[in-house]
Order: sequence, then C-alpha cells, then structure tokens
Amino acid sequence: MSGGGSASDLAATFRRLIERHGPMPVSRYMGESNARYYTSRDPLGAGGDFTTAPEISQMFGEMVGLWLADLWSRSSRPDAAYVELGPGRGTLASDALRAMGSQGLRPPVHLVEGSEKLREVQSGALAEARFHDSIDTLPEDRPLYIVANEFLDALPIRQLVMTEKGWRERMVALEGEDFVFAAGPNPMDDAVPKERRAQPVGTVIETCPAAAAIIEAIARRIDMQGGAALFIDYGYRAPQTGETLQAVKRHEKVGVFDAPGEMDLTALVDFATLADIAKREGLAVETAAQGQWLSAMGIGLRAQALTQRSPDQAKAIAEAHDRLVSAEAMGELFKVMAITPREAPRGAGFG
Repeated sequence: MSGGGSASDLAATFRRLIERHGPMPVSRYMGESNARYYTSRDPLGAGGDFTTAPEISQMFGEMVGLWLADLWSRSSRPDAAYVELGPGRGTLASDALRAMGSQGLRPPVHLVEGSEKLREVQSGALAEARFHDSIDTLPEDRPLYIVANEFLDALPIRQLVMTEKGWRERMVALEGEDFVFAAGPNPMDDAVPKERRAQPVGTVIETCPAAAAIIEAIARRIDMQGGAALFIDYGYRAPQTGETLQAVKRHEKVGVFDAPGEMDLTALVDFATLADIAKREGLAVETAAQGQWLSAMGIGLRAQALTQRSPDQAKAIAEAHDRLVSAEAMGELFKVMAITPREAPRGAGFG
C-alpha cells in the first residue's frame, strides 16, 4: 500500500481492511500512512508540511560536519564514508560536507533514502552520492560516519494501553466511517517491563521496534568497522508513559486520522531505550539536548561570523540561532545521541 494514490484512497483501503479483518495495530496504520506520504512528495519547506533544522540555517549542518571532522582527525584520519539516513533535500549533507572539507575530510557520500522523489532532489544537491534502500548495502570495508536528523521519529511505533483486563495493544478501529483507537483482544502484559506494569487504566506506553533494530544494526557496524553515528531528533532521555503520536500538515498540527497518506505522522523518540541497546552492543553512548550540544560546538561563534560577513542578514541569523538552541524552541525538545566505539575518541559537545 505504499505506492501512488491519494489519502482518500488509503483511508478507504484502511476501512475495507478493518471491516474485513478487524482493527489494525497503530504500528501498521502509521507505517503504511508514512510510506505513502514520503514516496509521493517532497514534504519539506514553506511549500511542504514541515521544516527541519538544516532548512532553518546552514549553521546546523556545519556543526554536524565539524563534529565528524574533529572525531575523524582524532581517530588518525581513516578512509571513511559519510552516510545519512533520510537525508531530506540533501541540505544537511551539503552543509556538513562543506564544513568537513574545510578540515580535510572529503569522504564518499552514501544516502539511505526510499523515496524516488526525494532522491531526485538529493541528486541535484549531491551529484556524487550513492543511494541505498537500507543500511544493509552500505560499505563494509571502511569506517562509517552516520548522521540521522529527524529520521527515527517517523518510524512506526507500537502502542500498548492499560485496560481493566491488563495491557493490550492499541489498535485502529472504526465507529461508523470514523477511525478510532481501541484496545486489542490479546494480553500484552509480557511485552511491558515488570517495573512499568503497574499503571492506571488508560496509560499508554510506546515502543519503536524499527528504531531499536536500526540502532542495533548500526552499533554492530560501528563496532566492526569503526566510525560513529549521530542521531538528532525530538524525544526524551528517561523512560516515560503517555502517547506522543502526532500529525502535521501544512505546518499545522492535525488529527492523526485526518488524512492518512497526506500528513506526516511522528512520535517522540525514546533515546533512553535506544542508548541502552547501543551500550549492550559494547558501544559508547552520549546524549545531550540539541541547544546544549550546538552551543558547545560553537554555533554562537559561527552566528557572529556570518553576521559580520552579512550584516544585512543579522536579524535572520539571530532568529535562526535562537530557534535552534533556545529551550522555548528546538533546543530542549530535540536531543542529540552519539554512538562511538568504546575504545575510540569521544565526540565533542557532550561535556
């Protein structure tokens, strides 16, 4: 169901499936909705549905590039590859590669992107890039410097809800023609850690098996090949309960059932669980709030330099800086997680 077609087509398909087979898991609803959404459009920018940090300012990608270049330099300058998961329009990669190049790091570029429409845009920005459908085909003969910005939040989540009868999987059902949430019939208590089972009725816990699998696979790659991974997304660093699934369309929040396939469905990333997965694979993990990390990397000094070069852009540069680092904007909600080999140098900005 991830091919062409409109949201109304997808909604009608979902209704037929539910009528025929019963309620579907939230994970399937989210996964198939986002598959349709991302393969059918360029969702970024003023004309799309949302704007990511790289589109706000070149400073964001430059800080990422300098982080990679610094780590590369302190790791004896290996013959490494740059990898980005879900690279959007290629803006982050372009800015990061420019900053890396200024420090002598000019790696081959590998992009993991499933959308043909976005691949076309990325090819225009990164002519030499090689494309991959998954991380499975990435190079195995060199260290990988992996970046993923606002990638994990769009992976399908599983929701578990506490009912009078215990934990159940949360499903998408129908009331007439309307989609609604409903509890599934099968007991799911064993899927909830013992220390988190005693919760009030109605409590929702979210998990993301797809994100867990990706972190595990990347950790193993880095352990074997060397390199590092930097994940930047909105999420939390301590386990929490509550539903975070949300939908955005034309830069406004909308209902999660309003237009399946024509809106961006995302959920907060559970960095606590993902960090534990990487640590179990023997990797070193560090996390920080985005504002803290960017400030430690020197984004304030970069903003000053850009302002001196283009005084007429001073207001726009200041606004972009504040949007990226301010706790009231993206600075606290967004987190940065770095994964490196345990015996390798640690990345900057996490002190």
